[in-house]
Amino acid sequence: MSQTERQQRLRLLIKKVNQERKRQASQIDILCNDLIGAQRALVRRLSSVGFAATFYKSLLGTTDLRELLTRTDELIREALPGAGVTFFLRQSEGSGVGMFRARETLSIDDQPLEDYFDPELTDRICKSNKPCNVADLLSMGLQGNPRELANVSLATLPLSDLGRPLGFLLISRAMPLLLAPEELHKVGLVTCGLAHAIAGCRLPLHAGH
Repeated sequence: MSQTERQQRLRLLIKKVNQERKRQASQIDILCNDLIGAQRALVRRLSSVGFAATFYKSLLGTTDLRELLTRTDELIREALPGAGVTFFLRQSEGSGVGMFRARETLSIDDQPLEDYFDPELTDRICKSNKPCNVADLLSMGLQGNPRELANVSLATLPLSDLGRPLGFLLISRAMPLLLAPEELHKVGLVTCGLAHAIAGCRLPLHAGH
């Protein structure tokens, strides 16, 4: 074999080695990204589990409805900074839907956000018994200034006890702080237990506080 041929073979060998190194480096990058993604997902799950544990521990033994809702409001606001919480609950005597809020929430065109949720809309949301985003709410009849509505991130989460709709949570936050899916999922984990607690201490709620 001539010197030229040996050099060509050596160059080919070096090229193959470099290609294999790049392939392995790419695989390592993919693996690292997968591990980082899995770690982030685990942290989110642990955060949700931690929130649920704190939530249920805080509500143990609560038998007064207003105390229950006020404490729930505090816990959700701690978990979702900047968010407002309003409770819409079916009246136990069947006289429509009552509203409760522990603190002031957002306004649209100088009107409290809750004023846009008329009896027909709240009834549709209750009957749907499912999470709703702003598009769902608009399709159900939510009315308002589109420009003002665009400044608010809205979502509702159902409160259902053994499949029976008791009402829903209205969660809101001023844009640009959009309500993230993982935040709503975190709250959604406790709505079943919250609904059961509400069913255990029902008292009539009237419009307003």
